[in-house]
Amino acid sequence: MMPLMIAVTIITAVITIVACALGGGRWWGYYPARIWARIFCWLTFVKVTVSGRDNISADTAYVFVANHQGAYDIFSIYGYLNHNFRWMMKSGLRSIPLVGYACEKSQQIYVDKSSPSALKRTMSRAESLLSKGMSIVVFPEGARTFDGKVRQFKRGAFTLAQEFNLPVVPVTIDGAYSVLPRTSKLPRPGHIHLTIHKPILPGEQGHDMQQLITVSRQTIVETLPERYR
Repeated sequence: MMPLMIAVTIITAVITIVACALGGGRWWGYYPARIWARIFCWLTFVKVTVSGRDNISADTAYVFVANHQGAYDIFSIYGYLNHNFRWMMKSGLRSIPLVGYACEKSQQIYVDKSSPSALKRTMSRAESLLSKGMSIVVFPEGARTFDGKVRQFKRGAFTLAQEFNLPVVPVTIDGAYSVLPRTSKLPRPGHIHLTIHKPILPGEQGHDMQQLITVSRQTIVETLPERYR
């Protein structure tokens, strides 16, 4: 499978770079990668099912927040969320040959925490995308879990949602930890289930920042098996 996966990745990256450079980045920055993610799942015998798609609208911008069980979180959300978005991702991913450049050209947001000014530039790029009606996806834990359990959430995504008064949509990922946990190198066949929860509006029911974070995390955790809570 590995040669096929590498070939598909290279082809997708090249198509994304060229097409985004020629214009139409909004479309080409999402759909080739969506197909790429589905192919990755098919090649590794990973089934992804989704519930709750009726909770979101294709015409609305959202801040999606999801738990981070493993590398297949990316493939499952990219391939099966069915909503155009951009990622907020670690700046270290920029160094992946060809893929890092494709992500840059497709306007994914690299999170640079090297200095306060760099972090401010990151937030400015995110604000620019949100102001144009683009959704973003964030793993507010900041990194993959080591044991499958959901860690504490950071504030960044929720700050953006409050600033633009955008709905926060919690997404529960269940099964990705069994497919490829942080401590493993090779994936195992398995089943990943995405649950798209109802949007939460900042300020709704008197939610302040901390309440928004708490309610979002609690919503995600409640759908997970007990061992991952």
